[in-house]
Amino acid sequence: MTAPTTMPTFRRAGPTDAAALSTFATRVFVETFGPHNRAEDIAQYVTSTYGPSRQAAEIADPAIVTILAEQQGELAGFAQVRHHVAPACVAGPAPVELWRFYVDTAWRGQGLAQRLMDAVHAAASELGGRTLWLAVWERNPRAIAFYEKVGFRTAGTQVFVLGSDRQTDDVMVTEVR
Repeated sequence: MTAPTTMPTFRRAGPTDAAALSTFATRVFVETFGPHNRAEDIAQYVTSTYGPSRQAAEIADPAIVTILAEQQGELAGFAQVRHHVAPACVAGPAPVELWRFYVDTAWRGQGLAQRLMDAVHAAASELGGRTLWLAVWERNPRAIAFYEKVGFRTAGTQVFVLGSDRQTDDVMVTEVR
């Protein structure tokens, strides 16, 4: 997909978006992490995490805000912000988690990620958050560089289990704007 010249629009996901979100999330996760992980670990993770029924439940959950970036009916990115117990290294007040943040490859470098991050801050604020935290794979330098560029700083680490593989995520924090 080649990125069109007009920027996607943003909206909250609704019940009818679960199937499209499932397909998109699975594809971008596999594209991002598949080359660096065992296929069986990736398959196990996406099956349990991004299935349509799981996405429908997350969309319906009032503690989760799912933001879609859409261009001409096609997803270009999405983010999920949620109330979730923060790890001990997150010291700021009223923490809210940036749980998922994905931009389609065709849109990288087009300014979409920055605009999506603005929508994330608005969602975090709506959820009553004052501190925004996330976990990012320590072997994802592109994502880490972006998060640092938009104001996140590393606060610690935590374990992430991908299939049967225990990995280390950096925990990053910033103030909600």
